[in-house]
Amino acid sequence: MKFGRKLAALRRERGLSQERLAERIGVSRQAVAKWEAGESFPELPKLLLLGDCFRQSLDRLVRDHEDERCRAGGTPDAFACDDDFLDFLCRAKRCTYAGKGAECASSRPASHDLVFREGALVYLDSYLGGERFAGEEAVWRNGTPIWAMNYAGRTLDETFSGDFLKEALTQVTPDLPYRGPRLHVHGDFAYHCHVTGEPDWFEGHEEVFCLGRKVYECRFHGGSIA
Repeated sequence: MKFGRKLAALRRERGLSQERLAERIGVSRQAVAKWEAGESFPELPKLLLLGDCFRQSLDRLVRDHEDERCRAGGTPDAFACDDDFLDFLCRAKRCTYAGKGAECASSRPASHDLVFREGALVYLDSYLGGERFAGEEAVWRNGTPIWAMNYAGRTLDETFSGDFLKEALTQVTPDLPYRGPRLHVHGDFAYHCHVTGEPDWFEGHEEVFCLGRKVYECRFHGGSIA
């Protein structure tokens, strides 16, 4: 993940606005915006402050995934959660369960399976159950599995709306490519998503509230597997 995208993800993960982060680091909001857009790069003293703020080593903060895998002895063809992959993952999620896509043949007894294909990449979401459910999303490249996420959840009240959940899940973005956005509100319903980590290793949970009462919850975790 490039520095700008990583910085934006860390900032949102901690619920900070660009203005609030700028205050902590001692720069303008415009400076933070330019860092996140890749238009400029912070000087070393500011990088050190950012590392302290997000509890990240300087190496982890500034090194992108391609650099990390080469340092570990990998090859340029090894998998990384790069921009192209994250864009594909978001498109796949919007076109399957969230987008009310058609199910394909079950891969396991009584499983619900949804598939999205694009070039060499294949995405599969396969889950069991209904009001209580568990499943896995996974991505293959040229037949080799490269990323996966396990999840399990349950509805807690009959007022839960599956349509609202799917609406929230269509808001997935490359900065938060797991389930839905950190917050999505429509009418009486509010969706919340909390995540720690990055796309190559993460865990989180999502909740739906109706008039302030929790009516749904789901936990998930995963990362790269190649």
